[in-house]
Amino acid sequence: MAGLIETIKFAGVLIFAIPAALAGLEFLLVRGQTLVGVGLLGLAVGLLVLQRYLTTPGDLPGIAAKRAVGSMTDDETPDDDRP
Repeated sequence: MAGLIETIKFAGVLIFAIPAALAGLEFLLVRGQTLVGVGLLGLAVGLLVLQRYLTTPGDLPGIAAKRAVGSMTDDETPDDDRP
C-alpha cells in the first residue's frame, strides 16, 4: 500500500517539476537567459530531491510501523523445514 501512495505523491510532484524543467530549458537554450533557466532547472531538481528525501509528519506512522515489524521478526533464526 505504501508503494502506491508514494507513486501518487511522486506523480503529484512531477506535475510541478516537469513544467518548471521545460521552462528552464526554454529560457536556457532558446532565449539565452542563463540565470533564469538554471534557476528553473534547479527548482525542478530540488522538488524531486525534497520529495524523495524529506520526511514529513505524514510519513512518520509508516516509518514507525516498518521499524516495529522489523524488530519483531528475526531473520537470523533458521527454518526447521530445511534439510
